[in-house]
Amino acid sequence: MKILLPPSETKRVGGTGRPLDVGGLALPGLAARRQLVIDALIDLAADDAAARRVLGLSERQAGDVAHNRMLRSAATMPAADRYTGVLYDALDAASLPPASRRWLGAHVWIHSAPFGPVGALDLIPAYRLAAGTSLPGVSALRRHWADSTTSAIAAEEPSFVLDLRSEAYVALGPVPASVPSVYVRVVTEQGRALNHFNKKSKGLLVRRLAEQRPRIGSLRGLRTWAAAHGFVLRDGVEQGVLELVVDG
Repeated sequence: MKILLPPSETKRVGGTGRPLDVGGLALPGLAARRQLVIDALIDLAADDAAARRVLGLSERQAGDVAHNRMLRSAATMPAADRYTGVLYDALDAASLPPASRRWLGAHVWIHSAPFGPVGALDLIPAYRLAAGTSLPGVSALRRHWADSTTSAIAAEEPSFVLDLRSEAYVALGPVPASVPSVYVRVVTEQGRALNHFNKKSKGLLVRRLAEQRPRIGSLRGLRTWAAAHGFVLRDGVEQGVLELVVDG
């Protein structure tokens, strides 16, 4: 099983890892696409005012432009540790034991805007780029990434994909029809969609999976594991959608 997570707008700065190695990231078939976006971000960052305008940043967020300027030289850290916010606070990857972190590295992809999906333990620098941003010199990110990412996922031949991304990041790389998958929405018992609890519940789900390190290769296997560990999963109204039911 592979799990697809969204990134977070908020990130930890710094790191102790070597500078970004594009060739060492998961889904290596995306290397050329990654290089184009990285180059565009670095070029844009040469003009602070233009970069803030394109990225939708205030003057107080100018540090994010500096992060983009240093994408190829900055220190890195594992992607699962780089991101913060509700989902990643609930996941709390840094507190997991080594075996659980290795499970994350083997089973979780985090879908970033500049790098596409990366492994949870892939080393990445701090950056600023959202899924809906239009970068000078690069086609709209949806067109830039979607087909290539779908093909890269297909090339990995995962037995099953659990898609926990937001819809904006699904658009940057739909799971191929050839791969069994399910998209998860977090709802109340009455079917009301949630926001804060959506992110928190997804983080807690992935943390529990990492702690237990199950071998899941199908939706049926996921349902069996979830029922044994207190997670309520039910079919959504739409085909291919699974609802994670929580109190809210």
